[in-house]
Amino acid sequence: MYWYCFTWERKKLGDVAKITPGGTPSKNISNYWYPKEIPWLSSGEINKEIIFSTDGMISKKGFNNSSAKWIKQDSVLIALAGQGKTRGKVAINRIPLTTNQSIAGIEPSNEVYYKFLYHQLTKDYLKLRLISSGDGSRGGLNKKLLNDYAVNLSSIDEQHKLGILLSHIDNTLQLHERKYEELALIKKALLQKLFPKNDEVAPEVRYKNFNDAWEQRKLGEVGKTFTGLSGKTKEDFGHGDAHFVTYMNVYSNPISDPNMVENVEIDTKQQEVKKGDVFFTTSSETPEEVGMSSVWLSDAPHIYLNSFCFGFRPTVNIFHPYYLAYLLRSNNIRNKMMILAQGISRYNISKNKVMKLNVTIPNIREQQKIGEFFKQLDFLITLHHRKLEKLKQLKKFLLQNMFI
Repeated sequence: MYWYCFTWERKKLGDVAKITPGGTPSKNISNYWYPKEIPWLSSGEINKEIIFSTDGMISKKGFNNSSAKWIKQDSVLIALAGQGKTRGKVAINRIPLTTNQSIAGIEPSNEVYYKFLYHQLTKDYLKLRLISSGDGSRGGLNKKLLNDYAVNLSSIDEQHKLGILLSHIDNTLQLHERKYEELALIKKALLQKLFPKNDEVAPEVRYKNFNDAWEQRKLGEVGKTFTGLSGKTKEDFGHGDAHFVTYMNVYSNPISDPNMVENVEIDTKQQEVKKGDVFFTTSSETPEEVGMSSVWLSDAPHIYLNSFCFGFRPTVNIFHPYYLAYLLRSNNIRNKMMILAQGISRYNISKNKVMKLNVTIPNIREQQKIGEFFKQLDFLITLHHRKLEKLKQLKKFLLQNMFI
């Protein structure tokens, strides 16, 4: 591996780049905006990170009668102001464009590689917000602050290599992010297609060669409920040879993660969970989060359920566990759960009312087909999410350690 020996230099941004704030033509003069001739960027679009096009356009007349200015391709754009966390965000423009007054273009000189500068300013996001004028929520960057802002520069050759490396990581990040989002959308669509809507007794789409009618039963007819831990204080948790399934485990996973448990003392008065049990969240700050379900598939002994959930134990052997897990997460059941949620500042759900919900049950072979499909789909989603998180950690590490 070749190690660079070039001494990094600290320079003012204004000495190595041209900083150009934008402007907005008058909204009251229509021919400043029509015909749409010149790309014009607003601060809300800077979250795209790489700008290939703009939502807004202005006319040549609007450009000539405003403080908008051309920013050349492959500059670094920075949000001077904006709502929420927008201020200090940076992007690269892959086309020549103009911007509103809440964005400045930073056009690097020959001694600065634009991708290197982009990644350095990305790393300095919090620092840039800190130096902004005004208080923490309404402050703003300006041309003077940016001109005086110090950046660290290595040789242009090293800048190229570092900038390209980080850009490759960004490209891989975006690839996995797109795959993750696409798979999540596919799952959402198939949860609608492969499970019945409302109280219909068959789904919109079925696997080939499955034609048997689906049965409809109330949950209370095919199982019984049990409560989570009771009579405990905070001193009882964090130690002991038993474990309890956490609220976040139930909320987050259609199939409970056996590792998302916490310690508690063994207590023979408490109800232990069994393989095949279903857990439901009973309370949340929003109705969308009430009644979230999770199926437990571990045989581990001395496992209890947290006190903010209740359990359901099937008493008849008619469910494939993976089918049941995704059935209870389908749009039909989730919509019914939200209707049952009661409250104002906090929402609760009655387990007795949950037991009155109808569920649709195909034969066990079709259940297995549906359940295994969603299991594999969730595996792919989790795989891309883990890769995404590892890449984010790698990028964070490199940003913290590559720049002086």
